[in-house]
Amino acid sequence: MTEENKKRIPLWLYPSTLESIDRWQEQDNCKSRSEFVEKAVRFYCGYISAGDAMGFLPTAITSAVSGAVDASENRTARLLFKLSVEMSIMMNILAANVDVDETTLRRLRGKCVEDVKRSVGTVHFEDVFRFQKER
Repeated sequence: MTEENKKRIPLWLYPSTLESIDRWQEQDNCKSRSEFVEKAVRFYCGYISAGDAMGFLPTAITSAVSGAVDASENRTARLLFKLSVEMSIMMNILAANVDVDETTLRRLRGKCVEDVKRSVGTVHFEDVFRFQKER
C-alpha cells in the first residue's frame, strides 16, 4: 500500500455490523476496526470492478483453482497422447493391408473433415459404415 495520509470520515454503522467487525477483525489479523473497514472496502471495490480477481480472492482459492485446472490439463494431455498412439497403430495396420489410391484418400479426408465439423466431433461408426456400404 502506498504511503498516503488517512482522512477521518464520519461513519455510521448498525450495532450488529460493529459486532461483526469486532468478531472478525482479530481473525483477519487487523489491529483496529479502521483497518478492518479499510480491508473490507478494498475487497468490495475489487469485487465490484472484478477487473483484478487476484486482488480480492484469497490466495488459497486461486491456488486451488489453478491446481485443478493444471491437473485437468495434464490428464487431458495424457489421454490425447494415448489416443494418438492407438490411432497411429490403427492407421499403420490399415495402410499395410488396404489398397487405396491417393485421389480416393484425398477425397475421403475432405469428407471426414466436413463430417467432424458438422457433427462437432461426434462421428458414429454406424454412419461411417452405412456410407462405406452405399459406395
